[in-house]
Amino acid sequence: MKNAVVLFSGGLDSSTCLAIAKSQGYNAYALSFRYGQRHTVELDAARRVANHLGAAGHLVLDLPLGTIGGSALTADIDVPKDRDTAEMEQDIPVTYVPARNTVFLSMALAWAEVLPAADIFIGVNALDYSGYPDCRPEFVEAFEKMANLAIKEAVEGRLMMKVHAPLMRLNKAQIIELGMGLGVDYGLTHSCYDPSGDGLACGRCDSCLLRRKGFEEAGVSDPTRYVPQ
Repeated sequence: MKNAVVLFSGGLDSSTCLAIAKSQGYNAYALSFRYGQRHTVELDAARRVANHLGAAGHLVLDLPLGTIGGSALTADIDVPKDRDTAEMEQDIPVTYVPARNTVFLSMALAWAEVLPAADIFIGVNALDYSGYPDCRPEFVEAFEKMANLAIKEAVEGRLMMKVHAPLMRLNKAQIIELGMGLGVDYGLTHSCYDPSGDGLACGRCDSCLLRRKGFEEAGVSDPTRYVPQ
């Protein structure tokens, strides 16, 4: 079996990605980050889902993106609430974390070289998403090209790195349907940008609204625990 590194937040998309990697026959190593995010409840979800899906390993790394700030997820900036899809598509929201996927993929690349693994999975999506520049296919393609110029194992011909983004062209409903077919328990996952102190999803941030919309369109009961409205 081949190894793969899966960037893994414990959310809906990354959990589906982990299930996809395993279904394709990979030893899937989950990689999560403690990056200064206010919603560290996601790391508890990541541990639950990694265990549930049988990840070959689960590594949690510390990164100081919270020290840099610049995002509603890492600094004292209000998380946008109650926006419709048109508003979400107008601009890049304040929940964007500067260079996050570039940094995360770089750490995944380092671990992949050591394992070794020629494959990295990332759950970015260009349809039902919040407009982040590092979720676009152009970004993924550019990083893959860079990866094969950057590491010893590739330069010396032992690895040819491939960055997989299997959810890129799927909407949230399609992602949910795919994941359920692969045995993902979405009740274990967490997506909210601004959860309550006891880990309940706010139900009003962009991520919650897109998640809820996905379950509705898929015709599937939403297992998310929301703050009472």
